[in-house]
Amino acid sequence: MVDGILTPVSGGTISRHIYGHFSEHLGRCIYEGIWVGEDASIPHVEGYRTDVLDALRNLKIPVLRWPGGCFADEYHWMDGIGPRESRPTMINTHWGGVTENNHFGTHEFFRLCELIDAEPYICGNLGSGTVREMSEWIEYMTFPGKSPMADLRRKNGREEPFRLKYFGVGNESWGCGGSMTVEHYADEYKRYQVYCRNFGPEPLFKIACGSHDTNWHWTEVMMREVMKINPYGDLRRMQGLSFHYYTVIRHPDLRMKAATGFGPEEYYAILAETLKMEEYLRIHGAIMDKYDPDRRVALVVDEWGTWYAVEPGTNPGFLYQQNTMRDALVAAINLNLFNRNCHRVRMANIAQLVNVLQAVVLTEGDRILMTPTYHVFEMYKGHQDAELVDLKLADRRLEVDGKVLPAVSGSASRAADGSILVTLANLSHDTGETVHLYAPECGDVLEARELYSAGAMDACNTFDNPGEIAPTPMAGVLREDGWLSIPLRPMSVAAVRLAPFPTRA
Repeated sequence: MVDGILTPVSGGTISRHIYGHFSEHLGRCIYEGIWVGEDASIPHVEGYRTDVLDALRNLKIPVLRWPGGCFADEYHWMDGIGPRESRPTMINTHWGGVTENNHFGTHEFFRLCELIDAEPYICGNLGSGTVREMSEWIEYMTFPGKSPMADLRRKNGREEPFRLKYFGVGNESWGCGGSMTVEHYADEYKRYQVYCRNFGPEPLFKIACGSHDTNWHWTEVMMREVMKINPYGDLRRMQGLSFHYYTVIRHPDLRMKAATGFGPEEYYAILAETLKMEEYLRIHGAIMDKYDPDRRVALVVDEWGTWYAVEPGTNPGFLYQQNTMRDALVAAINLNLFNRNCHRVRMANIAQLVNVLQAVVLTEGDRILMTPTYHVFEMYKGHQDAELVDLKLADRRLEVDGKVLPAVSGSASRAADGSILVTLANLSHDTGETVHLYAPECGDVLEARELYSAGAMDACNTFDNPGEIAPTPMAGVLREDGWLSIPLRPMSVAAVRLAPFPTRA
């Protein structure tokens, strides 16, 4: 049993952009997963898969990052505009060595965002591109007047500028984006961002390449060097700093572990790895606080999720993996952490959208399935732009194979209509937990749902059985005498919505 207290004391706003996604030119994410072309036999809207569009709309995706990832720093945007039959091909050297036809480019990405009502987040090429190339791309996309790039956009069929707010200046510049030192990248960032002009009615939200894992030095230098050239205290140079962390465990020979076929030891190893995110957010956040005590610069966790060995028989460079209830718990843990750190984390983008890594959607030919991770995002979407409220859970711990984990992960928020959403995850693979919350200022239970698999530990949705794991109404939730009792089955995720506290006459 886990006791706790739920009080509607404000902890800030949970930005809807915490529920963002990432789409890279990698494997079958873009081609086959999203874009099938206008001549495809698969049902589509203007070349975009109809079933995928419907699934993504249901998630209310707030922001979508593109074109990478590592791919961003070898992508030259002019190759992806104009008549598709005239676009030059390119080799995707990072992911599988395949030849791309560039049929999915700038216009196609913005149209996708329009179709699913998501804000675009574009990552520019600092690694192999030039300042001029990046500057002209922004002009092409956002300049409303007459100019060479704006006129080229009009020639390609778009009269009005695209709506663009979020722009990343390079990706993983410490690795695939150029193998730079942070001191070198900081200077390059300061140079490139000068030419990321504000042409539209809303200034660009410029996101610098940030750290990964325990690379505290990168965060320190970026905050110190970029902020110090800003004597007036405004945020013209950097509005966001990215952070990447993947949940990975390996064999002794460093090969990736599989997404399925695991037992309790690997189950808890993955959860322990993903829980490191809490420490990373705390320490990187503290470094940022030193230079930005008012927390005006957002920490943008624009790549996160599980990373396993690819499914047998698939291209190793395509990063196609299955998705089990364990991954649903990884998603729930991280989203709860992001919610609780919303004072600094104001965007996050799970990797990736379709058919890659911890995808929310998998496709095979004309078939589609929603993964357990998809269902967590759907259950949690009520947190978007809601007000974080205080949820304190007793510090009950699981001790497994030398690892100490919290028994339950949770967060709570209050929507504009006053209703309260409580989301909980039971991390134990074999033991149920009943969470007793003292919640005197909340009303009755409006809805309770759970995501749970009664099958094997590595149960997953397949194309032959796509509904194996899906949310169902939750039984046994009780509300009496100021207390809320929520029974959690082993390895499950719950979402409980409560009415506002009744107004006294």
